[in-house]
Amino acid sequence: MNLPSPITPFLFRGNYFLIKRDDLIDEDFSGNKARKFFYFFNYLKNNHSIKEIISYGSNQSNAMYSMSVLAKMFNVKLRYYVNHIPNYLKQNPVGNYKYTLLNGAEIIENPEIVKILKMEDYKNKIKIESSTIFIKEGGAVKEAEFGIKMLADELKNYSDYSIFLPSGTGVTSLYLQKHFKGKVFTCSCVADDNYLLRQWRELENSNFPIILPKRKKFHFGKLYRENYQIWSELKEAGIEFDLLYDPIGWQTLLDNLDRFENKKIIYIHQGGLKGNQSMLERYIRKFKLSI
Repeated sequence: MNLPSPITPFLFRGNYFLIKRDDLIDEDFSGNKARKFFYFFNYLKNNHSIKEIISYGSNQSNAMYSMSVLAKMFNVKLRYYVNHIPNYLKQNPVGNYKYTLLNGAEIIENPEIVKILKMEDYKNKIKIESSTIFIKEGGAVKEAEFGIKMLADELKNYSDYSIFLPSGTGVTSLYLQKHFKGKVFTCSCVADDNYLLRQWRELENSNFPIILPKRKKFHFGKLYRENYQIWSELKEAGIEFDLLYDPIGWQTLLDNLDRFENKKIIYIHQGGLKGNQSMLERYIRKFKLSI
């Protein structure tokens, strides 16, 4: 793995940023998921009794793909539950769904099991053996702190900078703020800001990142022409970002530059580029784009 990941300068719309290139950690195991799952990487390397990983989430989840890479590395099974798999996707596998299957994982369409796995007493409702690792959706688990602290350590010489990154479950931003001496800013991408706060309170009691306001409510997974446009502009400027979270992140960051006292900002590139393939196909179909 390419650790520590490089930090590169980036000029965008007349503003200077530093980009922490966690997308370059590894071709397959990279971004914030590599950070979140680094604990499990070490655990599986040293514990050969584990036979299976169980998790759940969306059918194009970055976390799903990263767990499939992890499972393949250590020859364990991944059983991943989803609420729904569209027939079109079953017949035309693409993106994280396709590559997760190619890694030998089992993606199971079962909304009842997903509902159970979201419950606090899931172990009493579904049989999970001692040889099984259960990982909550998106890697929103305390074990994620191990790898994210490593990221904070790599940034220790940049305490005069502020960090920004968009959030799904918010685990990366939460543990970065815990271990980074400077300020960490984020924005909610999956739901509203209260969702982020609930996720954080399940893991920590205080010292939360600063949540920046978005220009409008974005429905998670919905296609917005403005998101595609800023993604294209970022790519033309020299770096390809994720097409789901990063367009919301960059718009929010640019709208709130006045919140950063010295304008010294590090943007965390959290990977997720495998998912761009399926997102691009959706944008092409919806807006009849020619790429």
